[in-house]
Amino acid sequence: MTTLADQTWLTSPATRAVIAALEAEGGEGCVRFVGGCVRNSLMGQGVDDIDLATRLKPEISMAALKAAGLKVIPTGITHGTLTAVSKGAPYEITTLRRDVTTDGRNATVAFTEDWAEDASRRDFRLNALYADPSGTVFDPTGEGVADAREGRIVFVGDPPTRIREDYLRILRFFRFFAWYGRGEPDAAGLAACAALAEGMSRLSAERVSKELLKLLKAPDPRAALRAMQASGVLRQVLPDAGSLETFERMVGLSQDPLLRLSALWPADPARVDAAARGLRLSNPDRLRLAAAAGEALDLDMSAPQARAALYRLGRQTFADRVLRAAASGGLAAHAAPWLRLAETWAIPRLPVGGRQVAQAGLPAGPETGRALAAFEAGWIADDFPTEGHAERLKAVVAALTA
Repeated sequence: MTTLADQTWLTSPATRAVIAALEAEGGEGCVRFVGGCVRNSLMGQGVDDIDLATRLKPEISMAALKAAGLKVIPTGITHGTLTAVSKGAPYEITTLRRDVTTDGRNATVAFTEDWAEDASRRDFRLNALYADPSGTVFDPTGEGVADAREGRIVFVGDPPTRIREDYLRILRFFRFFAWYGRGEPDAAGLAACAALAEGMSRLSAERVSKELLKLLKAPDPRAALRAMQASGVLRQVLPDAGSLETFERMVGLSQDPLLRLSALWPADPARVDAAARGLRLSNPDRLRLAAAAGEALDLDMSAPQARAALYRLGRQTFADRVLRAAASGGLAAHAAPWLRLAETWAIPRLPVGGRQVAQAGLPAGPETGRALAAFEAGWIADDFPTEGHAERLKAVVAALTA
């Protein structure tokens, strides 16, 4: 018998309050922990989210939790899911269920009281693990505990069947391999992902991008990306993705999933913008990715040249382009001083404005902008001097009015 030992999340007052509320209605054995919290505990990894499964119908669970004074949010009530908030912590609670129909994107479910039936509809064996409130682990597939301990990502039952229920499971296969896998990917699962990759075209771009960024956030997703490329899945998800060389080096430079995604795309702002739109990324993320793909920085630039680039590009874009240049050229050591500059240099503000231009003798009008642009260009070229602004501006105005 496998037992979860020394897990503070299991015995915390917030957790016990949720368990007590459900057991007061359904009795002992009506609720178990499920999925990630059980898996991660067995693997010695941290637990961020606590999910529970219960035999109680959603409306009964909701009433029991409210009766115990807990806040309840009907996050996915039609699929049997609600969220209880106990001492400020969220607990996702889902009624045991089975699939009635699936179309590769969504499922129609019916509720059940059979733990094995609920497990049979889950994606991977290491996610189909349950633990009762005492920490005793239940493994309906018979292989989930071993998979968790040995780093195997194996579909529950027949891989093609699981994938056809929801084609996002293809990306989840690689995401879980990136986070938890060891050795080579499961051969049967990999073959099914390759054979059914085109089915991902049915998925919404938002679901795909969310899953992809979770994958790229793994400590080291390089092996997973190699497998995705070899199987044809990467081409299906990111048609513009090229060689993995730049990406592989970027993984060693940055943990930022957006920068890692950027390294999979060409240094072409227009193509990157179009690809980011295709993934329905947020406007800030899309604009950042397109800016990062702009004109490459020379990492052998001088300090004044670096300050000029930082001033014009801003901290984020400058740092992103430094990292892209380092990843593209394999010059990681050359990036360090410029990344420090991006963090520490107090970017100056233009020390003159329209009022100073007028004082220098140029009447207000369209020429004011030209004067300020000319002053700024000279000020940048001279490495941002802190004195002599009035004289410089007078010289600019004189040149414009000559």
